[in-house]
Amino acid sequence: MTAVEEWVAQLADAGELTPELVSAIVDVHGKRGRQAIEAVGEGRVKRYRDFTVVVGHADEYIVEDGQCGCADAEYNLDREDPEQLCWHAIAVRIADAIDAVDAHDMWYSDVRDFL
Repeated sequence: MTAVEEWVAQLADAGELTPELVSAIVDVHGKRGRQAIEAVGEGRVKRYRDFTVVVGHADEYIVEDGQCGCADAEYNLDREDPEQLCWHAIAVRIADAIDAVDAHDMWYSDVRDFL
């Protein structure tokens, strides 16, 4: 079991972000983990019919099948290493584990048309 799988399982069992789990996430992911925890706490993980989106400060990031197409994920991380995740992908894992996803019964592609 990878460190990511371990903290995700522990988080799902706990059902909430405990201080120990916050430490475990930050130990594995550093600044990205802190950013992800902040995004979840602020309700910025949104699930639509077609995608899960994490709202950043400058843009929205689509996370699909646990992967994100942001510049950090594309250029700075090794996709073959399951512990190297951008903060958007970490936020989705956290939100899913503690049932903190803001669900919308609509297509994200329709929402983007309004933006």
